[in-house]
Formats: sequence, structure tokens, C-alpha cells
Amino acid sequence: MIHKVDTAAVDSFSEDRIYNAEVLESIFKKLKETENYKNQRISIVHIGDSHIQGDLMTNDIRKNLQQKFGNAGRGFVFPYQLAKTNGSYNERFYSNRIWENYRNIHPFKSRPVGLSGIALWRDNGGFAVELNIKDAAYKFNSIHIITPQNQNMFDLATSSQTKTIQSTERKVITHKIKKGEAISTIADKYNISIAEIKRENHLKSNNIRAGRTLKILTNETKPKNITSSEFVTLDLESDSFTHSYHSDKLLDKIYLIPNKNADKYELNGLVLEKDAPGIIYSGIGVNGAKFSDYNKYPLFFQQLKALHPDLLVFSLGTNESYDHMEAAAYIKELREFIKNIKDQNSTVSIVVMTPPPSLLKARKPNIYIRDYAKSILEIAKTDGFAVWDLYDELGGMDGIKNLKSAGLIGPDWVHYSKKGYEKQGNLFTEAFLKAYDNFKLKN
Repeated sequence: MIHKVDTAAVDSFSEDRIYNAEVLESIFKKLKETENYKNQRISIVHIGDSHIQGDLMTNDIRKNLQQKFGNAGRGFVFPYQLAKTNGSYNERFYSNRIWENYRNIHPFKSRPVGLSGIALWRDNGGFAVELNIKDAAYKFNSIHIITPQNQNMFDLATSSQTKTIQSTERKVITHKIKKGEAISTIADKYNISIAEIKRENHLKSNNIRAGRTLKILTNETKPKNITSSEFVTLDLESDSFTHSYHSDKLLDKIYLIPNKNADKYELNGLVLEKDAPGIIYSGIGVNGAKFSDYNKYPLFFQQLKALHPDLLVFSLGTNESYDHMEAAAYIKELREFIKNIKDQNSTVSIVVMTPPPSLLKARKPNIYIRDYAKSILEIAKTDGFAVWDLYDELGGMDGIKNLKSAGLIGPDWVHYSKKGYEKQGNLFTEAFLKAYDNFKLKN
């Protein structure tokens, strides 16, 4: 099923499966160079809602494209676990302290909501955040820290060292109480106070009995070694967007610790890269998010520059449909989102994915999604972006029962299964590479 937009649109679909793929020429040129000469790093950023936050579809696309063009790194990551929500399986974050968080889906507040769409902060130090890479393919040489206005809030460490201080402590001996012996006599014998004997032996009165053994904290001293562990901080570099560290060897663990000169700690995300050409595929998603939620926070668009994107992919619309937003209002928010991006990243190429089929409240056909898909296609040429019609690829409303019987869509008829998201990832990769192959045939 192809949406009836115009004859040119139909012809473009039959050739590429990505409508208006001509606008992707700049990224296709870079892909061709890295395929031939292994000399390019290409950054793709995929922005969306809960369909993207779990990194199932995007991980599949990432793996597919990196297999063909090379793995230049994991890209953008965020400690979703510290914000008490779900994230990618490729990495895990742990912290010894609780962090505050605020999401862009809530009413606007002056919180550090930036590139991740989720503000994460602490007003005091004493923390260590441990990042562990679970997928060995995403060990990294470089890590970049993204903070509001690129403030120097964090240090990095790869290990801790044990520090030993030599000291002394009072020597403890034992004394067995003899018949007729009083606590005062024992105190005099060792030249200590009765109170010290009582405190060391947890006595509530001066009464003692023969045969019991007392611990005596004498005035003699003995040497004592005091050991403590502390992180060995790394030397960071900085540019206009991030503070970063580069290692000659691949890393799979690193610690984020307080910068001693900072008085607050706000983390918007990290970027992990390798010393290799190829694809960096970053996913950014917030459960429940809409275009309007991202539009509320200028910091998101400012920090997007830190990823140096060559291509942006959008996957939003499902949550707008649950608000019963009409297509005209949806397109207005999409256009504002693109304007905000273009104001910061003027030449980046864009692919808009139409939202996947779903039901409203698990029973009614989601006609809003259908209308969004049609409207996206109608403005793509004039607005200068490409479209991948996921709604159509999955059969639209007519195909939703088949999605259920194939185990591709979940029990809420909105979210897809792991298998369903992986299928979406494979379908997009196939369409993207088909458009790329057509580009090569013409160039």
C-alpha cells in the first residue's frame, strides 16, 4: 500500500523505498568515500520516543550499518538506570548515590533538560558513576562528557589506587580479674581511668567479678597502617562542545567522579568513540515524548551539535496520536522541530520515519497515525527531507492483525516486541542501503 501523494512520489518509492532520497546525497557521498577508502567517520542520530529509548530498533540498524561501513563507536549514551528507566543493553551504569531527574514530557521547568531529553543532576558530590560496556564491539578509545554550557563538572578515572598512611594506636591487653580485686585497683595498676575500662568493656557500673577477662586500653602505643582507596583522575581535554579523554587502548570501564571545583553536577550524556573510520549511530529517546516536548528545551538543540550529525532520523508521532492531535498541528510541531535543528545544524540531512501502525486504547484503529503519515509525505519535497514510510512498510491499519499474529506487536497494540523492533531495524537498513546503491549507480 503506497499513500497517494503524487506521481513523482510513487515513482520515487518504487525506485528507493525512501521518498525524496535525493536530499541524502551528502551523506551518501561520505558513505561511498568510507566504503572505498576507509577514511570517514559518519555520525547518524536517531531521535524518538519509547520506540527508540530501549535501543532495540536502533541497535539493529547500528549493527547492520557498521558491518558494512565500519564501527567508529557506540555514540551517544545516557545513564537511564540512574533516572530509574529503561535503556540500552549495550552498557550499564551504576552509582553509589541517588540522582535527581526530570523528563521533557513533563511541564516545562528550569531543569537541565538537554540532549538526552532527561535532566540528571546532583547538588553535592561524594558520588562515583561506573560505566560498564556489556557488548565488546563497543569498547572505546574516546569518551566525551556533555554538560549544560559545557561546564567542567566531572572528572574521569579508569582505576583507583590504595593509599597507606603510617600511624600509631594504643595497645590493648587483657586482664583476668582476681578474687577481691576492684575496678579502681585495676585502673591504678595500668595508669588509666575507671571510665576507660568501663567504656572498653561496655560496663554499666563499677561492679566486676572474679574470673572475668577485661580488655585494657593501655597508654603504650604500637604502629598502625591506615589504608584508603582513591580514584586516579585522568587528564581531560576540552573543545566548544565537550570535555573528553582519549586512551591509546580500548576501554570497557570508566568512572565519572565529581570535579572538585564544581558546586553542582548535571549530566546530559556521554559519547563513546573508537579510533576507526565508519558509522557512529546514536539513539536518543524518551518514553512518552512528542515533538513538542523536545521543542520546549533549547538546550537539546544546542547540545545536538556535540554529536556532529551528518544525518538525523526522526521517529515520533505515536504519543501525539494518543493526544488526538490533528495532522495539521502535528506537522506544525514537526516543522518547528526541524527549524530549531536547522538553526543550530544548518546543513544536516533528515529522514522522517512515519509512525508505525497502532490501535488507540487497544481497540480503535489509530487514524491519526494514518493522517500523520500522509501529511509527512505531502510536505517532504517542499520542506527538504526524506521519508521512510514505516506505517506503509508494516501494512498500515489493514496489516495490524498480521503484526499481532506474527508476534511483532505487543499486547497494548502500541509497543512492538523485540522481534518487531528488530524487523523495523532490518527494513529501514534495507531501504537505506537500496537508496544508497541507487545513488552509486547514478554517480
